[in-house]
Amino acid sequence: MAITQAIANSFKKELLEGQHEFQFGGDKFKLALYTSSATLNSATTSFTTTAEAPNSGTYASGGGALVQPNPSTSVASGVAIVDFNDVSFTGATITARGALIYNTSATNKAVAVLDFTADKISTDGTFTIIFPAFTTSAAILRISG
Repeated sequence: MAITQAIANSFKKELLEGQHEFQFGGDKFKLALYTSSATLNSATTSFTTTAEAPNSGTYASGGGALVQPNPSTSVASGVAIVDFNDVSFTGATITARGALIYNTSATNKAVAVLDFTADKISTDGTFTIIFPAFTTSAAILRISG
């Protein structure tokens, strides 16, 4: 089993087909947490409960809603970027090795796999995913050509 950070290959194709709307107020996205038993990579096509972190505190199967700030998309120097606010799960005892961002407005289609590189643990506390800066060199989703 392995989690490999990647933008889902299916997502790349679906973007060209107009299946994902990232503009503020567009589609709804979620982030689900996974244990080290998960197999997630560029071939992941949709949300799955297989090896998902168990329910704890405010974390429930399917994960948490990702809130997009306004603006949530931008382009500069030929790089298009997407932003999400940080997401936290409180009162949670969680051990997670990675996460999946997926689009609930598009039948739970996979967007990106996040690899934490090691187990991240909270014990009856707050488990927070901190997204990188909304810049062309750091944003969580970047498309360049």
